[in-house]
Amino acid sequence: MNRPSPTAGTPDELRRRLGTADAVVIGLGSMIGAGIFAALAPAARAAGSGLLPALALAGLVAYCNATSSARLAARYPTSGGTYVYGRERLGDFWGYLAGWAFVTGKTASCAAMALTAGAYVWPGRAHAVAVAAVVALTAVNYAGVRKSAWFTRAVVAVVLAVLAAVAVATLASEPADAARSAVGDDATFGGVLRAAGLLFFAFAGYARIATLGEEVRDPQRTIPRAIPLALGITLAVYAVVAVAVLAVLGTDGLAAATAPLSDAVRAAGADGLTPAVRAGAAVAALGSLLALILGVSRTVLAMSRDRHLPHALAAVHPRFKVPHRAELAVGAVVAALAATTDVRGTIGFSSFGVLVYYAIANASAQTLGPDEGRPPRPIPWTGLAGCLALAFALPAASVLWGAAVLTAGAAAYGTRHALATRPRP
Repeated sequence: MNRPSPTAGTPDELRRRLGTADAVVIGLGSMIGAGIFAALAPAARAAGSGLLPALALAGLVAYCNATSSARLAARYPTSGGTYVYGRERLGDFWGYLAGWAFVTGKTASCAAMALTAGAYVWPGRAHAVAVAAVVALTAVNYAGVRKSAWFTRAVVAVVLAVLAAVAVATLASEPADAARSAVGDDATFGGVLRAAGLLFFAFAGYARIATLGEEVRDPQRTIPRAIPLALGITLAVYAVVAVAVLAVLGTDGLAAATAPLSDAVRAAGADGLTPAVRAGAAVAALGSLLALILGVSRTVLAMSRDRHLPHALAAVHPRFKVPHRAELAVGAVVAALAATTDVRGTIGFSSFGVLVYYAIANASAQTLGPDEGRPPRPIPWTGLAGCLALAFALPAASVLWGAAVLTAGAAAYGTRHALATRPRP
């Protein structure tokens, strides 16, 4: 059953403040973040010499997902992203499952980004720095989405400058002996799939644009433009950085690196750049964390409006026009995780949840009619198949934990639905 979005002038309406440039910057801030500083090494271990094909495969799946999401977001310009699309096109359960996968997976990602920032800023006090970062960025989001967009713009500028410096320094250097010799045929199809699934973690930020559907001006025009633009810029940046790092470290050196970009500039003889790379990684993690909290809180808002989560979280602040209770709740959960857990292994768990989320988005896009902006049919089908293939190619522990959490969410939905429809005595 279709549900209208909040009507103009109601207290629950979010304010449309973001233009195309703002939406692109928010997408870039979500994608060009800590993932590029951390994901290359585990992907190289999984793919061997197939790292670049894995990056291309992750980019292809991300493009299909972005196209499907953009068409759906233009059709349903409300907060919630695939939670709304799945609900409207496939039914309540699939919308709920998409929202549950997004909220759980991205909440874990928030904690991972906070701890990444802590590890770079003050390794001995990573948990304390992580909690402080969550509190500070939750306050930024609480003050209004426009302020968040300006903060994200500054973060993107810093990170792009650092990545450009890394690329120039490494590409201008002589390749190391290890790099010259690392051209073996050690890649396997399963390894490339697994690496693509891990690299997908760094591409998934374009969902943030779609989840801000109620805060974008002219969403039917802005969102379909902003999502492909943000994705294209991100893929180009990642490809240049991956080629540059491989040029000096080689596959084996990259796979063994604990801080790939720092190791790359040292191998290139540009040791003076190492502090800037560390600072860039911290800033990137904070930018990703800001955008993640922003996106998760909007999905919580949408699910709370439909009472899949506590309805009190659907409140919108009368002055700042943001879902303040949802933001505070998300911030509190992320801060607790950042204070008590080591979430470095949550990249796989997060990737599993997000890939399921986009599988539902592609299935939803396939149901659009020609008059509703349906994408060319091969795109959602390729996206659906690609998401499922990458999800189940992830490490076994990630698949098992992800499936368990989704099953628990589905069971909660079934129980609630059964109680709601039970005949009253």
